[in-house]
Amino acid sequence: MRVLVTGGAGFIGSHYVRTLVSGGYPVFAGARVTVLDKLTYAGNLANLEPVSGGFDFVHGDVCDAALLAEVVPGHDVVVHFAAESHVDRSIDSAAEFVRTNVLGTQALMQACLDAGVSRVVHVSTDEVYGSIETGSWDEEAPLRPRSPYSASKAGADHVARAYGVTHGLPVMITRCGNNYGPYQYPEKLVPFFVTRLIRGEKVPLYGDGGNVRDWVHVEDHCRGIQLVAERGAAGETYHVAGTAELANKELTIRLLEAFGYGWDMVEHVPDRKGHDRRYSLSDAKIRALGYEPSVGFDDGLRDTIAWYSGNPDWWTPLLGEH
Repeated sequence: MRVLVTGGAGFIGSHYVRTLVSGGYPVFAGARVTVLDKLTYAGNLANLEPVSGGFDFVHGDVCDAALLAEVVPGHDVVVHFAAESHVDRSIDSAAEFVRTNVLGTQALMQACLDAGVSRVVHVSTDEVYGSIETGSWDEEAPLRPRSPYSASKAGADHVARAYGVTHGLPVMITRCGNNYGPYQYPEKLVPFFVTRLIRGEKVPLYGDGGNVRDWVHVEDHCRGIQLVAERGAAGETYHVAGTAELANKELTIRLLEAFGYGWDMVEHVPDRKGHDRRYSLSDAKIRALGYEPSVGFDDGLRDTIAWYSGNPDWWTPLLGEH
């Protein structure tokens, strides 16, 4: 079996690759793995050092159709992580998000179709649904994105699904909540706050801190993706939910307590434009395949803090880039 992972040097993609190469997904044991990554600011080969030599690496752009025509053939499974993913960056500069997320997904789907790939997993986000006051979205909920990032991911989802409906490409879509864990680029909330608190710096909290997110450990998210790669039905979408829905203020309190700090270490800043108030996913569909999150939020957060505290050589050089 040959598996191609796009964006495999990023946060979530590298966790998937490390687990896959080290034998953590028994059904894919012994698979030959190819990583395709452009190595933008958020892509880092250091994320893959623990399994160095266990995969083939291609430095390239998922939008490059000619490159994809060379790389994709011969692979049985393609797992598509490659994406621009930071909402704040998309507000300031939307064009690259549309290019990478929409046009890159189209180029990859076409390459998979041309190569006759057996299974394609397109990794998406809960943000494509917009905001929900109460209850949880199921997979049939309408897409109502409210940021340039989420709009570009919704566009990518539609492209992927269209290739399945129109051409019969065996593509599946996964959508998840907010990920956290080791090797996450320090522009996202958890590593951004943790690395600031390690250095004794205040953390910025948007608005009233009441925005609610569903938190899923990257280990659980990748297990869900793998389960879909193994057992998911072509043309279907699956939610990978986490173990905690928390307001940003609640999460901030937990992080402050972990470091022994008080609320005086919080700096209130103006809210983000178009800031979605609440995300929540129903994961009944993937649980029917046998999925269940295994990393409790308190344990996962503690271990994440310990990882950043113990690996300043990984994140310190990145601080000037976000």
